[in-house]
Amino acid sequence: MSERDPFRVRVKVRHYEIDSLGHVNHAVYHQYGEIARLELFEAAGGLDSTLRAEGIAPVLLESHIVYRRELRAGDEVDVSCRATFGDGKVFWMSNGIVKVDGTVAAEIKCTLGLMDLNRRKLVPAPRDRIAEAGLDLDVLCGTA
Repeated sequence: MSERDPFRVRVKVRHYEIDSLGHVNHAVYHQYGEIARLELFEAAGGLDSTLRAEGIAPVLLESHIVYRRELRAGDEVDVSCRATFGDGKVFWMSNGIVKVDGTVAAEIKCTLGLMDLNRRKLVPAPRDRIAEAGLDLDVLCGTA
């Protein structure tokens, strides 16, 4: 993977994901993003790493989606995912949902944090905590 080639997972649109207008229900796009986020964490070393043993887990705080083109039953899409980190208690994960013909169907940007599951509070410096837990930041950030 490189900056031009982020982590991707292929998903096939199922018939039961279609709404009354004949295309994928809006909420399903978010599910596709979640599939890619979980698969990316797994590829980076897994959520059952030291983080879980410390009682810490990623939590979704905000999700924003831009719909570009409709998806219909039987379509196959590649759902990309990449994490970015800054200062503070949050980090971001972005998804691109792209048909196999290259048509961008949707773009998602999520804000996440790492929650202390006992205190129910976000922990500071999520990038550092993720690295200390042994997850591969190069995989998460798409720079590997």
